[in-house]
Amino acid sequence: MRSNASATAAYYDKDGKQDLNLKGGHAVQAWIDYDGVAKLLNVTVSPFSWKPTTPIISFPVDLSSVLLEEMFVGISSSTGLLSSSHYLFGWSFSMNGLAPSLDLSTLPSLPKPKKKTHSLAISTSVAAFVLLVVAVIGGAYLFYRIKNADVIEPWELQYGPHRFCYEELKRATKGFRDKELLGCPPSTKAEVAVKRVSHESKQGIREFVAEIASIGRLRHRNLVQLQGWCRRRGDLLLVYDYMPNGSLDKYLFDNPPKVVLSWNQRLRIIRGVAAALVYLHEEWESVVIHRDVKASNVLLDADMNGRLGTSAWQSSTSTGATPLTRTGKATTSADVFAFGAMMLEVVCGRRPIEPKALPEELILVDWVWELWLAGRVSEAVDHRFCGDYAEEEVNTVVRVALMCSHPTASERPTMRDVVRYLDGDADMPELRSPLPNEDRLSPVAFDDFVHSYPSSSFEKVSS
Repeated sequence: MRSNASATAAYYDKDGKQDLNLKGGHAVQAWIDYDGVAKLLNVTVSPFSWKPTTPIISFPVDLSSVLLEEMFVGISSSTGLLSSSHYLFGWSFSMNGLAPSLDLSTLPSLPKPKKKTHSLAISTSVAAFVLLVVAVIGGAYLFYRIKNADVIEPWELQYGPHRFCYEELKRATKGFRDKELLGCPPSTKAEVAVKRVSHESKQGIREFVAEIASIGRLRHRNLVQLQGWCRRRGDLLLVYDYMPNGSLDKYLFDNPPKVVLSWNQRLRIIRGVAAALVYLHEEWESVVIHRDVKASNVLLDADMNGRLGTSAWQSSTSTGATPLTRTGKATTSADVFAFGAMMLEVVCGRRPIEPKALPEELILVDWVWELWLAGRVSEAVDHRFCGDYAEEEVNTVVRVALMCSHPTASERPTMRDVVRYLDGDADMPELRSPLPNEDRLSPVAFDDFVHSYPSSSFEKVSS
């Protein structure tokens, strides 16, 4: 409440203005007079029974808007929201003229002050108990913070921009409830996905984190951006852009799928992933080999654009399309081979190996080769298109996919050439059948290859 007029407690006598202590323990009398004609409110106080001639407050105010014909009138000794510090012994009221004077002799005497010894002891005990509880809670909280604090070693400071606070990620994901966690950390103000992985690599944690930070510097519209990381004891948390439409394989292999991707959507996804691989192989500061190009590692953003996953340490399981050399050393041509297999997955809506398929259809690339040589490629096209696709574009994609899937690395095109072929900016060379039928791409041909999967799905190669 805000007062329209206020003044320090005082009264006027023949010697002038005298200050008045309202907490002095002595009786004080107050007069409140309102002149309806002059519309003037006067307040006068005095420690005596007589009324001073000069009021302490004289304030012009029109009360006609609040005064009714019939209403209740009362006076309170309240001093605000806290408990009252005054006693009201008596009062009188009159609508017209002076109110009757109070007979002070009939009023009750001032109550004696209560002894403070007992209340002081209680207050002291309560205060001590509260302090003890606060100290215990504070100590427990401090112990929890120290126990769960992020341990940041000096060498980690150089990767500072990509390091997230563990508690920040925990709050953003509501306690890491799911395997694939979504949240909106305050430091990013954008929805991100968080993946928790265990560090089981033989390489040192320092090199491990350095590789993550390096991957985090990759920038391309068709790569899933790795925003950062967090290290907590034996766990690593990877933070990357959230892709609302999930992975490509769900749309290709789920039966029935949530949505059947049109041919135009699939072609745009293929071109996007190809552009991302050109960036990794040729346009970044050093050559980067992805090593995990497959439909399940292609994520779709809100506009169904394909983005190649960049989060390291994803599970690497054989897809039946593993073109590693006999030394197990990955090369850019290995990415090209995997991209060729992925293109066939997209066109055909089938996995590289279908255990339940007919023997001649078991290995996708072998089957498509047979159909290509027989001039029956349309039989391999995903039946869910219902014939709604551009035949010439499909033939181009299948032809490029078979070139990429050639078992001889030197026969495969570069990703730069792949983009040119897909965009129609270069003439494609003659497609040559790789090997005789019996040796083409059967599982036996790869039995003696070293299947070596690194801790990271990316590998940098010196230029």
